[in-house]
Amino acid sequence: MASFKQNNWARACVGAVVASMALAASLPLHAQNTAPNAPIPASSTPEYRLGAGDVVRITVYQNPDLTLETRVSESGVVSYPLIGQVRLGGQSISAAERAIADGLRNGNFVKQPQVTIAVLQVRGNQANVLGQVNRPGRYPLEVADMKLTDLLAMAGGTAATGADIVVITGTRNGRPYRAEVDLPTIFASQSRGEDIVIQNGDAIWVDRQPMVYIYGEVQRPGPMRLERGMTLMQSLATGGGLNQRGTEKGIRVHRKGADGKVQIITPAMDDVMRDGDVVYVRESLF
Repeated sequence: MASFKQNNWARACVGAVVASMALAASLPLHAQNTAPNAPIPASSTPEYRLGAGDVVRITVYQNPDLTLETRVSESGVVSYPLIGQVRLGGQSISAAERAIADGLRNGNFVKQPQVTIAVLQVRGNQANVLGQVNRPGRYPLEVADMKLTDLLAMAGGTAATGADIVVITGTRNGRPYRAEVDLPTIFASQSRGEDIVIQNGDAIWVDRQPMVYIYGEVQRPGPMRLERGMTLMQSLATGGGLNQRGTEKGIRVHRKGADGKVQIITPAMDDVMRDGDVVYVRESLF
């Protein structure tokens, strides 16, 4: 009988150990390594800050009569029942919620107000996307750390005629700001720092792609995209190569100089082409 009780007691102990191990395995790694009652680390992601023109809905838990849909004025304030003018412009959502809660509490209107603010329309933080993109226009910055690639994606990406270089203009710390970003380098290894954070009022300009023009005795004369480091031979190959009447000895390139004047040069086949170059292939005399 004693042996039977001891076996049951041993089984119970083993079952408790297995259950505790299973519970620990089911918890996230940070929960397994965190002491009880330890505070949860706050997120490092910056919050969206309200701007003039934003439309918000303000609600107070168990106080439906205090629900308000309003627009943040140009001066950054809203008029809220009982407490009057409250400055919300430039504040994060959580800070704006605390400002209204403090006003209700300090005025003895609500003892323990639980305020929630939802942004219905983003109008205060916007940026312009212009040039060679699929959907140019003015776009809201719905998150605080929206990157250049995020905004270009909202605009449908660069068009087929768009260049790889993107220009960002705006203001930083009260001073004019301008930056040129080479889009392909953003996705190169360890180059994510080039993906600039867009701020309110920025303008993104995507210029047309660089072009080279080929005419004369080639298979497919006309304009074509100038790829990076493209040589004369590669540009001719893009045009289908010389036809039966063309000759390499008769190739001339018309290139505009820094002074705006056009120069006529005789390039080698491995010379790198430039934006706006005009390649002329002459007819063979024999």
